[in-house]
Amino acid sequence: MKVLVINAGSSSLKYQLLDTAKQELLAKGLCERIGLDAPRLKHEPAGKDKYEVQVAMPDHAAAISAVIEALTDADHGVVKSMDEVDAVGHRVVHGGDFYAESVLIDEDVKKAIKACYGLSPLHNPANMTGIEACEKLMPGKPMVAVFDTAFHQTMPARAFMYGLPYKYYEEDRIRRYGAHGTSHRYVSQRAADIMGRDPKNPEGLRLVTLHLGNGSSLAAVVDGKVQDTSMGLTPLEGPLMGTRCGNIDPAIVGYLMDKHNLSTKDIDRIMNKESGVLGISGVSSDFRDLEAAAKEGNERAQLALDMFAYQVRKIMGSYIFAMGGVDALVFTAGIGENDAYMRKQICAGLADLGIEIDDEKNSSLRGKEADLATEASKVRVLLIPTNEELMIAKDTEEIVKNA
Repeated sequence: MKVLVINAGSSSLKYQLLDTAKQELLAKGLCERIGLDAPRLKHEPAGKDKYEVQVAMPDHAAAISAVIEALTDADHGVVKSMDEVDAVGHRVVHGGDFYAESVLIDEDVKKAIKACYGLSPLHNPANMTGIEACEKLMPGKPMVAVFDTAFHQTMPARAFMYGLPYKYYEEDRIRRYGAHGTSHRYVSQRAADIMGRDPKNPEGLRLVTLHLGNGSSLAAVVDGKVQDTSMGLTPLEGPLMGTRCGNIDPAIVGYLMDKHNLSTKDIDRIMNKESGVLGISGVSSDFRDLEAAAKEGNERAQLALDMFAYQVRKIMGSYIFAMGGVDALVFTAGIGENDAYMRKQICAGLADLGIEIDDEKNSSLRGKEADLATEASKVRVLLIPTNEELMIAKDTEEIVKNA
């Protein structure tokens, strides 16, 4: 089955066309600056030269139209017509507690996605815009929503509830939802496969999956099911990130608002866009820039790196104890896959817990699947590049075939 995977943002749209039978990527690309000046399409067809072109994209429907034209173009395309594309899979960030798995999109599903706008104001409206644009240009084509929150719906109440009056859960659905679920699901299943377990039912397997990037989250996964995760009601919770503050004393919010006469929008901007390693270092939200600055003696850049590693280790350690042990750590996403320094810092000094990383392996590998543990390590330390698009495509195939 050929599945078009769509990940729509507020002014951008990423896409991939995959052949699920062969697990092959046929083409991928990015529409940038939708609705803004100088919009561009970057298209990379497999086996052909990639190209970039400026094209009018006043809205997401125009962006989808540009994607269709690129995919079917005589020179740069990979299919003769969209009739060869069997279905469309949409990444949707927040499904609340409406859905614990991917689902065929209908009117009820769209209502649920809209009901979660308040929980994910930056992502869900954009995701819905992508769905509606595809419906307009590909009428009758089956479409599937794959939710970032779905994999985390196996969490028990003791993990997902907050210590607030229960009425706020009943009336407003205030609880931990998590994020990056499609990534955590992919790498946890791949880890089970690598370790000789059934990916769909890895009984007894205890993993900590570490999706570390500009946005970072960890998950405790037992028997293939999430027991806890670090992101909460929103993607702000967890370790400090590129520009997000992560876990802080909640009383800080009211204190700063009162002292500096800040609005809710002001404090939200500060916590989401001006904090994290950017706010600590004053240098950058990019860890490569921080490591370069730290090597030159920038103490605040080093502090930001140390804080990130420490906070990740602290959350990881709490999950190991909550699970009663761990069989493997799984590093993925931009930092997890490519930053050998940060992987080493996170795993340093844990030999007494059975976690030993091979320095030579670790320092030589970027973005390639590998076991970074020493032979003496009792815990596997796996590097697994994430593939959320393949997971979305496979879900879409399964749901459409069984519809």
